[in-house]
Amino acid sequence: MQYKNPTITKGIDWLMVWLYAIIVIFGIVCIYSVEYKSTDNFMQTLTGFKKNYSKQLFFFAACSVLAIFILLTDSKLFTATSNISYLIGIALVLATFVLGKEIKGSKSWIPMGFMNLQPVELCKIFTALALSKYLSMQETDFKKPRAQMIAAAIAFTPAVLSILQGETGLALIYFSFLIPMYREGLPAVYLISLIGLASLIVISLVLPAKTILIAFSVIAITCMYIFRRQFRRDKRLLLIILVAWGFSSLISTLGVKLLMTEVLKPYQSARIYSMVGRTNPYIEQMTVDLSAEELKALEKEKEKEKEKQNYNVNQSKIAIGSGGFTGKGFLKGTQTRGDFVPEQHTDFIFTSVGENFGFLGSALLMLVYLIFLLRMIRIAERQRSTFSRVYAYSVAGIMFFHVAINICVTIGLAPVIGITLPLMSYGGSSLLTFTALIFILIKLDADRQMVLR
Repeated sequence: MQYKNPTITKGIDWLMVWLYAIIVIFGIVCIYSVEYKSTDNFMQTLTGFKKNYSKQLFFFAACSVLAIFILLTDSKLFTATSNISYLIGIALVLATFVLGKEIKGSKSWIPMGFMNLQPVELCKIFTALALSKYLSMQETDFKKPRAQMIAAAIAFTPAVLSILQGETGLALIYFSFLIPMYREGLPAVYLISLIGLASLIVISLVLPAKTILIAFSVIAITCMYIFRRQFRRDKRLLLIILVAWGFSSLISTLGVKLLMTEVLKPYQSARIYSMVGRTNPYIEQMTVDLSAEELKALEKEKEKEKEKQNYNVNQSKIAIGSGGFTGKGFLKGTQTRGDFVPEQHTDFIFTSVGENFGFLGSALLMLVYLIFLLRMIRIAERQRSTFSRVYAYSVAGIMFFHVAINICVTIGLAPVIGITLPLMSYGGSSLLTFTALIFILIKLDADRQMVLR
């Protein structure tokens, strides 16, 4: 029998590798398109690391080295170090409260000279590994509430810390871990309740609290009249209706108020209300202790802020719409090259795709992301190990949430919350995180015949 030595390429899913490389390279091309100046010397700017696209190219090279290192690593290392890496990740997030650098109102960055590290971004890797480790343990019975609460604590602790840092956008990404938990047996009632809660909050933003309270009261009274005969046999039904009415009324009045005044910052709540076409009804309560001069100054600031609230999204939609079906052509975009779109190399990188390559280019990019996600799901379902399956669904969930939220923000379907487009947006922390997430998945898939715990 002929024996072959195992190599780094054994069992590698090359479609995943090529999809990763295509998106990253396309991202660098898009970053270059928004920074291009006809007077620039290409080689000098490329090697001088003064432009964002040259820095991103350097990050890509560093991430390629990281990818090779991951592929050379024994898969058992990921299970053995998952818990300690999670604790290290939480410690790094906590360190930002002391050592953190405030950028755009969020103290979630640790300066490292050549780049700023965002621990809550990296913590997605450690959370995915820790959750996979816990759910794959033989003693974990995920049907029991205690196990479900522990899994939720693992998944959402970084999200809570992220909110305390002022990074509410990244906190939303941690809800993606509900996808692998649902795959492993989390009752659907939790997801239905979460979707219902989110829908209730959205309705509460659109309609006045009194209107919602009256509507819920009418619905509750109607339900009690319809089921009045059943109450004699089962009084729990009446209790369920009353609890649902009380909870919905509490959330739509007090809950949304606390969210907008205590959790979110004034500019964040202003963006949300602006998106639904309303002014913040709680702004007077937030400024009740201010003097007359301070109130006057605040009113002027509010007028300026109101003009700026929708500027990002309006410019983004103008840029995307100007591309038409086939786009204006590479390096011919007037909106993105003219710096009309803020953050066009990071959170709004999709605008350069829409303007340069039009609807056709945008659709092709979405198709590549879709193939990427479907491939991850296929990889997840062919794993023998629960650890690998949970991790694969975690990566797919994170990728899906990032793409969906970023695109919705860019085209004006969601408030601006600072979510990057995976592998395309400029940033060392983001590219490093997604590279590690994806190549750990590729390595686990290469060793799918092993049963990891």
